[in-house]
Amino acid sequence: MLVQRVIIPGAEVESWTVLGDDDVPVASVEAYLAFLSAIERSPNTVKAYAHDLKDFFAFLAQRGLDWRRVTLEDVGGFVEWLRMPPAGRAGQVAVLPVTAPQVGAGTINRKLSAVSSFYQHQARHGVELGDLLVKWAAPGARSSWKPFLHHISKGRPQRRRAIALEAPVKLPRVLTVGEVQSILDACTRLRDRFLFAVLFDTGMRIGEVLGLRHDDLSAAEREVRVVARLNENGARAKTGRPRTVPVSAELLRLYADYLHLEYGDLDSDYVFVNLWGGRVGHALSYRSVYDLVGRLRRRTGVDFDPHWFRHSAATRMLRDSVPLEVVSSLLGHASVTTTMDVYGHLTAEDARMVLEKAGWFAGTGVTL
Repeated sequence: MLVQRVIIPGAEVESWTVLGDDDVPVASVEAYLAFLSAIERSPNTVKAYAHDLKDFFAFLAQRGLDWRRVTLEDVGGFVEWLRMPPAGRAGQVAVLPVTAPQVGAGTINRKLSAVSSFYQHQARHGVELGDLLVKWAAPGARSSWKPFLHHISKGRPQRRRAIALEAPVKLPRVLTVGEVQSILDACTRLRDRFLFAVLFDTGMRIGEVLGLRHDDLSAAEREVRVVARLNENGARAKTGRPRTVPVSAELLRLYADYLHLEYGDLDSDYVFVNLWGGRVGHALSYRSVYDLVGRLRRRTGVDFDPHWFRHSAATRMLRDSVPLEVVSSLLGHASVTTTMDVYGHLTAEDARMVLEKAGWFAGTGVTL
């Protein structure tokens, strides 16, 4: 089985599908992925779901299982299968119990989430699945989906995904001020320096930055507007309402220098474009950015990727006592809970700093 990119002639939207061993799309998966594209999920999200469902259906095919008749025990087998090395998954070798897992708990949970969402979609469209992948749980837990006539079943148990693994919490990687300065100073072009300066000053995602239009920057108000739209380079902001992010006067001066000294009279709506290679005037691509990141890593010795600038900006805001709800809004998170889940570790770190400053750990008069 394999994941295949899908481009509809005359359309700008790309999607993904899963092909079976007969090179024909798996109908149930095709319908679900088409649904995700129809509701404007990010192509990267659709691609990730396609790969996760490809793994699940490859497991089912190997075991001779019908996806409509899968039990929770089978899903447990899928988890064990994911942990195996490729040769073990194919049944070519025996896997010893002491063999290190092939993938981590976080990856497995992501795949289980994709499978669960797939089955929820099927259930909404009338496919009888029994209690597959669900458990009876007390009402009140968060859920984005409410079944038909849910108002007459209030107080009854609701279906939820039953299987999840304990996964270690990964702390966001943060750049120091010195590292950011080294990266900016290593840029030989104003366009490149401005790109990383925008990431650091605003906390925007790299896809949001690559989709910026000149009309999105307002020098008078010192603001940048983030809008979800289709872009020729495939970059996109996450779906949701447009948001406005305040920026510094220094960033806007850098933007003016970039326009005057490098952009010139180029006729393009995009802020970040090819200027010295490729299709000059066309929107800068993800690949070009990551090629640039590779060069800057070698020049500076700093191991980083563009998303670290977002984490660094958020961490800086919180440490400068910007309220959590304001940080959440500026980052474009769906809720404050999302911000807290990612950056909650700052609470303990900052508490320690305050306690140490207050002398809490010294001069207690007690020998421990």
